[in-house]
Amino acid sequence: MVAAAVPMYPPTLPLSLGLEKLLSQNAIYADRASGQTFADARTMVNAYLAMFADRASIKVDALDTSGYTQVRKGSASVGINVLEDHGVLLILAPVMKVPLTGKETLYRRLLELSFIATSDAAFSIDKDKDEIYVRALRRLSGLDYEEFEDLVETVGKVTDEWDDALKKEFGQH
Repeated sequence: MVAAAVPMYPPTLPLSLGLEKLLSQNAIYADRASGQTFADARTMVNAYLAMFADRASIKVDALDTSGYTQVRKGSASVGINVLEDHGVLLILAPVMKVPLTGKETLYRRLLELSFIATSDAAFSIDKDKDEIYVRALRRLSGLDYEEFEDLVETVGKVTDEWDDALKKEFGQH
């Protein structure tokens, strides 16, 4: 029995992220390498998901009605979220719950890792769920397939590399 996918994104993103400025720009949904253009962001990301699945020889569901799907990369469950209202693609994967003790040490470790070890991704904390994620955020307009694939691979690789190590280091087995 397969459990229904639960979107891993917050229901609303704070406008303080500067995302509202992205909405005022003319969106371009086209792949530079192929020259293919798309009517909207969801159509574009669904095409990229199909290419990703084909190249990786895996099954990937299309985006659901909320703009969400997920893929497995090693031990990581990578959520792919098209947030059209904000004009962004949010890719994130859960790492672990924030521990009750040793938070300062953990936070410093996450910041140090996010400096270079996470490439285009970064560690983040969902304050409402008290959970640590690896995430990448990218404007949808102008996104090409290679960038999409790189972001999904990066989030998956970083999460797969660090989830077990961080759980062991901070007492969650």
